[in-house]
Amino acid sequence: MLAAMISVSAELAPWLLLGALVSGVMHAFLPSQFIATQLRGVAGVFKAVVFGVPLPLCSCGVIPAGVGLKKDGASDGSSLGFLISTPQTGVDSVLVSAGMLGWPFALFKVAAAAVLGIAGGLLVHAFGAPKSDSQGSSSSEAKRPGWSEGFWHAVQVLKTIWVWVVVGVVASAAITVYIPASELTALSQRSPYAVYGGVLLLSIPLYVCATASVPIAAALVAGGLPAGSALVFLIAGPATNVATIGAVARTFGRRILVIYMATLIIGSIVLGISFDHLLPPAEAVGGHVHDEMGWLSMLSSIVLSLVFVAFAVDDLRAKFRRGNASVNSGWNVSVQGMTCGGCSSRLERVLNANDEINSAHVDLEGAQARIDGVISSESLAQVIVAAGFEPGQPEAIQSS
Repeated sequence: MLAAMISVSAELAPWLLLGALVSGVMHAFLPSQFIATQLRGVAGVFKAVVFGVPLPLCSCGVIPAGVGLKKDGASDGSSLGFLISTPQTGVDSVLVSAGMLGWPFALFKVAAAAVLGIAGGLLVHAFGAPKSDSQGSSSSEAKRPGWSEGFWHAVQVLKTIWVWVVVGVVASAAITVYIPASELTALSQRSPYAVYGGVLLLSIPLYVCATASVPIAAALVAGGLPAGSALVFLIAGPATNVATIGAVARTFGRRILVIYMATLIIGSIVLGISFDHLLPPAEAVGGHVHDEMGWLSMLSSIVLSLVFVAFAVDDLRAKFRRGNASVNSGWNVSVQGMTCGGCSSRLERVLNANDEINSAHVDLEGAQARIDGVISSESLAQVIVAAGFEPGQPEAIQSS
């Protein structure tokens, strides 16, 4: 079991680190107000999908981002297209998929995410009610965050998904070690189409990100299941879970929730079956689950392990501080660079997505933010800088 975990980690690590680096570069060069001001109307659906597919937001990060787009003035169709397509892909997920399952599979997965995002967004635009194509907030200054912010953005991306990456590696190793390949092959041969339905039922409530789910899917394929069933898992798993379903229902209403779920359920099954019919098994999956580790894979695995250990220590310290009544319960901090409601909403969304922050409220007129949580002043400043703004000196709010 330990050997299998090390092998899976070594294959995943180089691609995950490269994906995080690319996401940081994208964040450094993308103007802060560009996305929210463009996502309106039918064209906004296509733009939302194009912008969302490469973003490394998984199922845990896409919820506040998608809901925030709607609050900032994006249409319902654009927001839902973003929610459908974004958690399925991301630069890091695509690279990991290519490394473990081959480029044909990875590219088909990107196309599937784009098709489903566009289909769901257009269906919402046509049948969802009420329409939401308001102009939203815009800024006269299209500020680029910069290299420093890009680096910390990449760090935050890894910190957001590290637990689920570990879960994915462990699950992949367990499937490889404890589930005989002959049983999976026999199941697939007895009832090939039932496999797709079973994988779908497993993936819908599962809370897992696109990158962390790739090792699980690769292990299933290596164990004898068709590659299309892995595609179903990688579509429905990241895009649906209890939290996302609840957020869509509360924010968009039941009608749009039905469109959202129908698009993912029907679309994943159709695309999974299509993939198996379009590509023979030998060509469909060109990667491998376990192989000899080269020096780059070994070094990347060590670096990633050390980074994850640092995240684990930081999370444990946060939990310890949370239980200590003598520490401050939060911070008041001034924020420079907010020029509109979109700026304050975006910063509030970023702050509330942080695991060390219980709640955050951003006051645009007062140019400050109130943060309740156990995050350190240094980490708080890094989060604000990564969001594209300039923080002042945080003032501690003492516990009562």
